[in-house]
Amino acid sequence: MRLVLSVCWFVLTLLIAAPDVFAVQPDEILQDKGLEARARTISKELRCMVCQNQSIDDSEAPLAKDLRLLVRERLTKGDSDQQVINFLVARYGEFVLLKPRFSLHTAILWLGPPSLLIGGAIVLVLIARRRNQRGLSDPTKPQGGSLTPGEEARLASLLKSGET
Repeated sequence: MRLVLSVCWFVLTLLIAAPDVFAVQPDEILQDKGLEARARTISKELRCMVCQNQSIDDSEAPLAKDLRLLVRERLTKGDSDQQVINFLVARYGEFVLLKPRFSLHTAILWLGPPSLLIGGAIVLVLIARRRNQRGLSDPTKPQGGSLTPGEEARLASLLKSGET
């Protein structure tokens, strides 16, 4: 049983690590370790246009390979990291970035989720306050006041007739 569990963990570890191992091909790797490290850092910030939820560093798509080679080519020509990113954004648009820059046309991406979260919290607080003011927060209290003696007698007779 322990052997089976060990093999399962080993296979699971390989499956999790596999995308990182096989994405960048050996023929793409630069000889200069400093440039290669910069290329890997930049590649992790760029979106694969085919996969869309992966960086080009993790993707095995042919377009991702082309973009990785383009990044390495620009770095070997002497471009800075920011120049490489600016070049790719100019060529492919802001969508190529996994984390879009904050600007007027991306403000809703950055401000929308926190605004919705804060707005929802405010609405919940207002609803809770309104319930407390009306006395609706205690479910054991009868809503709308107590019954009149006539209503209580009618309710008692209905309950007695329903029991038999």
